[in-house]
Amino acid sequence: MLRTDLIRPVPELLRANADRFGDKPACSDGHRTVSHAELERRTRRLAGHLAGLRLHPGDRAMICLGNRVETLESYFGVLRANAIAVPVNPRSTDAELSYLLGDSGARLVLTDAAHADQFDRLREQIPELRVVVSGDGPLPKGFIAYDPLPDTEPELAARDDLGLDEVAWMLYTSGTTGLPKGVLSTQRNCLWSLAACYVPVTGLTAEDRVLWPLPLFHSLSHIVCLLAATAVGASTRIVDGVATADVLEALREERSTFVAGVPTLYHHLIEAARERDFAAPELRVALVGGAVATADLVRSFESTFGVPLVDAYGSTETCGAIAVNWPTGPRVEGSCGLPVPGLTVRLVDPDTGADVPAGQEGEFWVSGPNIMAGYHNQPEATAAALRDGWYRTGDLGRRDKAGFCTVTGRIKELVIRAGENIHPGEVEAVLRTVPGVADVAVVGKPHTVLGEVPVAFVVPGPDGFDPSALLATCRERLSYFKVPEEIYEIARVPRTASGKITRHVLLELPARLRAAGDGQYDSLLRLDWVPQPALPGAPAGAGTWALLDGDALGLAEGLRAAGVDARVVAEGVGGSVAGLVADSVADLVTDSVDGLVADAVADLVADSVDG
Repeated sequence: MLRTDLIRPVPELLRANADRFGDKPACSDGHRTVSHAELERRTRRLAGHLAGLRLHPGDRAMICLGNRVETLESYFGVLRANAIAVPVNPRSTDAELSYLLGDSGARLVLTDAAHADQFDRLREQIPELRVVVSGDGPLPKGFIAYDPLPDTEPELAARDDLGLDEVAWMLYTSGTTGLPKGVLSTQRNCLWSLAACYVPVTGLTAEDRVLWPLPLFHSLSHIVCLLAATAVGASTRIVDGVATADVLEALREERSTFVAGVPTLYHHLIEAARERDFAAPELRVALVGGAVATADLVRSFESTFGVPLVDAYGSTETCGAIAVNWPTGPRVEGSCGLPVPGLTVRLVDPDTGADVPAGQEGEFWVSGPNIMAGYHNQPEATAAALRDGWYRTGDLGRRDKAGFCTVTGRIKELVIRAGENIHPGEVEAVLRTVPGVADVAVVGKPHTVLGEVPVAFVVPGPDGFDPSALLATCRERLSYFKVPEEIYEIARVPRTASGKITRHVLLELPARLRAAGDGQYDSLLRLDWVPQPALPGAPAGAGTWALLDGDALGLAEGLRAAGVDARVVAEGVGGSVAGLVADSVADLVTDSVDGLVADAVADLVADSVDG
């Protein structure tokens, strides 16, 4: 199972491939193609030139490039200089790059002509910054042209002696809860991951033609596209961007046998393939990353293309997969599969550190050769994440008796409403089933009484969405405390480059509050999901708890129809219905409806006592 022959220094793998495969294409981006022999020779030369530019062992070198051959060359050239490669998003702003340069300490950058002006501005802050630029066009003063370096012999030789257990790469986390952290990994960390999981699970070999539309600075791209495909001697076609038409065209032209993508891309591919009666007869496997692949997506893709869609659960800190669904064998719907062979995975009570029984929710703790070396210059964060040989993922999930793992959410993303835990992902999954929802994100909003309440941010489809349908679906499929208290319409859900929702910015975005078709909400309870019959004279669209122009609404009837008991109404108010009456109901009613409210409260109290 474990491909131990692949766990050896990258320069050795490159030399072996050059000898074995020679002129066979290693990588192409549609503009340039390099063979395996050229890849070894060009990265060796580049490493020598970088050493001549005072890139010393252990120094960090930033790689700010898109999906192009030069990115692959830069990864390996920096490593062969015994330095640490720091790939970053080429779409980063000046402020983001300034932070990443300062945090990483990188003083050498490999980029392209499109970013030359950007790094010229940043050089005003860091005068010692050395910038190597690929592509045509004039260069700012002091910048170095990339293109001649891999084509000419350097004065200094490539060092080529970085140990398997020395830090080789620093990939930044997505920063879903704050500023990104630099994850330090060794060659052994990353090569073990591909040798234990991605190569044996997908059956990746030198005969494969890999199509890769994912950004190369991603962790999955780093492990599978840059390392695994290169290690086995496959041929890779890099696509810059994930336009559906481009991917379909590349699938046909390249006769691809292996493709990777995020769930959104696969949704579009399925739709386009069905519309065009498209077939990819040589495709044999597809890999999904970046976000959870639903069971419906897996079924739809496999029925449309006739090949397995392999999904896995992992992280940057584990250099790839923790658990994976194998292409063959049993699957559990909603599960991310079985732990990767060679890893030890525990489900632990995050408060006590005790293992939880099968079926009970806990935090994933992982131990194995793929665990990161730590976070760059963050000893406290490293100590919190790595304890006694275990990486604490911060992810919550369950494992059944057969060993299948299911991720349920993030500890830090939990919405805790009056002591009840709510996973945003669970609510989002329900909302996505409602027609008219193109995308959705759920986050906790501070509440003075309940602590937090869930609110939903919805991106409408072409025909829009009906808020009342969203609330009705949630009420039908979720416990009452999980139903979103507010629904907002937004233009797009903010995500990191790897597709993760950046929840901490949601409440700051411009958004339009959308009430249910027949509901409003009051300032405390916000029970906008409670249905009610309209009373004679009540304004159209008025809600259960609202009083508009002194007109009472059907409080008692609505609560009875919804089956709501006193505990719901009194939630977070000290468990006291009397407190509820004193603190909120009295503020909501006028003299004209005292009798109605009194009857409703009396009924609720009686029901609660009887229960």
